Amino acid sequence: MSIWPRTDSDGIASDTATGTAIQSTYPPSATIDIALHPLPPLPKLAQVWADLEARADSSFFLSWSWICPWLAQLPAGIEARLLLVRRGGEPVGLAVLCPRRRRRLGLLPSRCWMLHETGDRGYDRLFMEYNGILADRRFADEVTDAALHWLGDRLSANDELVLGGLTPAAERAARRVAARTGHSLQLRIADSAQWVDMAPVRAAGGDFRAGLGRNTRAAVNRSERLYRGRGALDYRVAKTVEEALEDFAALEVLHQASWQARGQAGAFANPAFRPFHEQLIAQGVPGGAVRLCRISAGGQPLGYLYNFVHRNRVLNYQGGFAFEADNRLKPGLLSHVLGIEDALARGEDCYDFMSTPAGHKPLLSNAEQPMNWLTLGPDRVSRRVEAHCRRARGLMADAVKRSLRSWTAPAKGI
Repeated sequence: MSIWPRTDSDGIASDTATGTAIQSTYPPSATIDIALHPLPPLPKLAQVWADLEARADSSFFLSWSWICPWLAQLPAGIEARLLLVRRGGEPVGLAVLCPRRRRRLGLLPSRCWMLHETGDRGYDRLFMEYNGILADRRFADEVTDAALHWLGDRLSANDELVLGGLTPAAERAARRVAARTGHSLQLRIADSAQWVDMAPVRAAGGDFRAGLGRNTRAAVNRSERLYRGRGALDYRVAKTVEEALEDFAALEVLHQASWQARGQAGAFANPAFRPFHEQLIAQGVPGGAVRLCRISAGGQPLGYLYNFVHRNRVLNYQGGFAFEADNRLKPGLLSHVLGIEDALARGEDCYDFMSTPAGHKPLLSNAEQPMNWLTLGPDRVSRRVEAHCRRARGLMADAVKRSLRSWTAPAKGI
């Protein structure tokens, strides 16, 4: 029995979130059928998602490991919709969209369709990255183009499609759709992802530290010597869910302490953060999708790394480090170097720091690509004015952050 609602003979599926009918085929000459559906029960969706995931070259954030707890803990009132793309009757594309009604500039009623985001500010601070359409690798560009075009065609004058943390391929598709439809594509946040590509490290002999800048290498080695003076230096990966959850709780203590010392709220101040990740850890550790790492010297923890592992790629999501007054001690920098060396020894392809600025990323990375947060919608004066206001607010926020960093940076080592 199909988990999808029945459609009529013309291929029309009812979009109950908007009360309008959606034509399910675009373009008419293609064999790609597209429709929005109410979200099916998670056990049934899991089967379809996992089947397509096995046929897709997708990121961790489009894997069922992430999507399942994200859907399971959606805030009340969020009416998530499932975008289903079929080719010849076979599912070749999936995505979750959440509608959010608001007033642009406080006046104009509008609706956002958010790709793997909800519009709930706290919940969206879980941070979707490497975002896009889960698509069969055989037709990935075709499916992504068709899905974004189909969604863009259904935006009314004041509506927009919110596309956060896109992969470069998904952003290219969004730009092609904007060019074809005449919609404007606006930049909400410009960022980049940085990582360590292991291929050139291995080609140069496999010594990661040898490729670092002289000052960075000296700082790492000096920090390691100082910690070893306290006893054995140990890098341990949690083997059980219970051990991983203990490490996650210890990470929280160190993470919050370092942020509070700077007068800022850390990630765990978000009430959605802990329950989401506890479920993710419980589901992800047994299959190796989640890796909690404890770094200690003389039996005392100096840092924790919370990483995801997906298709031979390690993604560093969060960390907690025991900072001290001695700036020669670099618990974060050393923890990441040991994590990179561990991934190198395991034969993994990459250690990815993902987005958001941090001092250690340019010091350790050898590869980088853009990761942007965009909105797609009809070119209207109201959207242009709002985008201008958003940029102004962003510039002010950046200035404040730079000022705070200039006051707090001397107090702690990385």
